[in-house]
Amino acid sequence: MTEQHTAPDTDPHPGSRPTLESVAARAGVSRATASRVMNGGAGVRPPLVNKVRQAVEELGYVPNHAARTLVTRRTGAVAVIIAEPEIRIFSDPFFSQQIRGISKELTAHDTQLVLLLVEGPGDYERIARYLAGGHVDGALAFSLHTDDPLPAIARRTGIPTVYGGRPSWPTPPGERPVPYVDADNRAGARAGVRHLLALGRTRIAHLAGPPDQTSATDRLDGFHDVLPHTDPKLIAEGAFTVESGAHAMAQLLHRRPDLDAVFAANDLMASGALQVLRERGRRVPEDVALVGFDDMPGVAEATDPPLTTVRQDIEGMGRLMARLLLSGLNGDGTSPEPVITETVLVRRASA
Repeated sequence: MTEQHTAPDTDPHPGSRPTLESVAARAGVSRATASRVMNGGAGVRPPLVNKVRQAVEELGYVPNHAARTLVTRRTGAVAVIIAEPEIRIFSDPFFSQQIRGISKELTAHDTQLVLLLVEGPGDYERIARYLAGGHVDGALAFSLHTDDPLPAIARRTGIPTVYGGRPSWPTPPGERPVPYVDADNRAGARAGVRHLLALGRTRIAHLAGPPDQTSATDRLDGFHDVLPHTDPKLIAEGAFTVESGAHAMAQLLHRRPDLDAVFAANDLMASGALQVLRERGRRVPEDVALVGFDDMPGVAEATDPPLTTVRQDIEGMGRLMARLLLSGLNGDGTSPEPVITETVLVRRASA
């Protein structure tokens, strides 16, 4: 009978969960070297890094999260806080795009996303307790409204935070401005209104967003930059939803039935306006030219006719938010600078 020889088992605990020691033994390195590789530390030569990673794969090693947290003082998780009720978040594609961008960036850096929703005022206390409990390394917050308590909560808990959208609150004395990512809403609005003027439209209305959000006020300011003497009857306020856009469009037609163009503060309101215009027998763009804002997939190209709109890179802004936060966490402790992204007019059949 031929004697069979097997390779020695480098796992000191056969049948049990692989340990860091077994990884080090399999890779032929010290435990300290294996630990530095697992924690992302510098100073390990690439060939040794590859050996450790190969040993991790072969053994099926899963790091002890609690132990790693004690060493690195990091949880490997980031809170994403959206100051909107659940029904709005899951019906508006803006939020899914922004979360997608955030998730892609966090995943690329082996960081877990923890989603926190704000259904009502009582949720802020729960969120404050969670942030203060050390469950996450930082937070990303967006769709904030004026007087939102989240900025004060972030300051009080000391949690590093990056915001989506230009802040509406003043910077406390002696503090640096908070880091944020936003589109150039004002310039985008100017481009949309100027396009309508170039088409020869003279009675241009605006479907404005909620005045307690800076994206809406910036777009309204951009509209007024181009048309400073607009009849107030040509401006109606919505809530960034299809239903509010339809309601505001009906108001505008009642006040000024002679209007010949509409600039809407987002694509969803433009979609609602388009429904009302069709119901009232107004042809788009022949009778009323229509421009939106966002260029959201599944909305702008799905309308009939397809929507001329101002594009902002929503998913890209989500990635930038996560990138800013992670760079701040891994840097020298200084607060990242705000980022303003460009907007571009996308011409389709509605104007």
